[in-house]
Amino acid sequence: MPRLNPFAGGRTKLTKLWESTIDGHVVSLAWSDALGLIAAASADGPIALFDAKTGRLICNLFGHGFGTAHIAWSVDGLHLASAGQDGKVRVWDGMAVMQIHELSGGAAWVERVAWCPTANLLASAAGKKLRLWNLDGEMLREYPDHPSTITDIQWKPNDALLASTAYGKLFLWRPEEQIAVREFAWQGSILALAWSPNGEYLAAGTQDSSVHFWVMKTGEDLHMQGYLTKVRELAWDPTSRYLATGGAEVCTVWDCSGAGPAGSEPIQLEAHKETITFLAYQRQGTLLASGGEDGLVALWQPGKQLGALALAKHDAPISQLAWSADDQRLAVGTADGNVLLYAR
Repeated sequence: MPRLNPFAGGRTKLTKLWESTIDGHVVSLAWSDALGLIAAASADGPIALFDAKTGRLICNLFGHGFGTAHIAWSVDGLHLASAGQDGKVRVWDGMAVMQIHELSGGAAWVERVAWCPTANLLASAAGKKLRLWNLDGEMLREYPDHPSTITDIQWKPNDALLASTAYGKLFLWRPEEQIAVREFAWQGSILALAWSPNGEYLAAGTQDSSVHFWVMKTGEDLHMQGYLTKVRELAWDPTSRYLATGGAEVCTVWDCSGAGPAGSEPIQLEAHKETITFLAYQRQGTLLASGGEDGLVALWQPGKQLGALALAKHDAPISQLAWSADDQRLAVGTADGNVLLYAR
């Protein structure tokens, strides 16, 4: 069971509202604020839909025969897309709680799905295949094969511009264009992408224990190295000033204001005893949540306070974190299948 330990004198604390379980490691968590649902996917079983207020299991969505890799709600929160280890993309009607489309990802395993922020368009990444679908289940476009397996896809905030990455390359795509509108070279393996909320920067966590950073306006790139392990954990604050990164048991936060992070000393946030596994900034606020292999969830306010504002300890590593739209609740997923909701 989680053990809560708010810091003395702190204005923020974590209060557990409910706890439930699913079968297997929680690989993806996603909120639908419109429907009041939290979807939780495991690598071994179905997708579970929970009532966000009570934690009651609404239903299990069966379909992916070998488990799920990733889930994402549409911008309006009414449709859930899932990427499966069976090579399929499935689209679910959240109100009717039923599957409406089964789509072929183009490879044995679908790694990611991502909804366009400005239209009902769904991108899927499977192997070297990047495909674009509409809400009717029609494939609008199959882009040229990537040079190697696609590791991440991310839409630019408030824009129909999709970033994808494979070994040695970063691509930008438009729905109406068959070829990439921009390409960036990087001699290494990029594992994760994160756009700044203002769309001016694109950060990448890499296999070689570093963070790479592109300025979209100029194409200039920066490289931050010295991490202890590969970096998959990236999170921007809503103002696009701070970029939080994992890659160690210390959370490293770069200040990207003014002249940017080049040559500056980052903020170091220390509470975890083992490697950080997930980072999530509030959607509108200043709080950063971190989760680690040590089962710890910590809340921070980078730039204002170095110490953790609150802690919650769990028995298994933290695998997922997701804030509600109003920034008042934090959903947590663990490696042993626990799904919890906290209020702050």
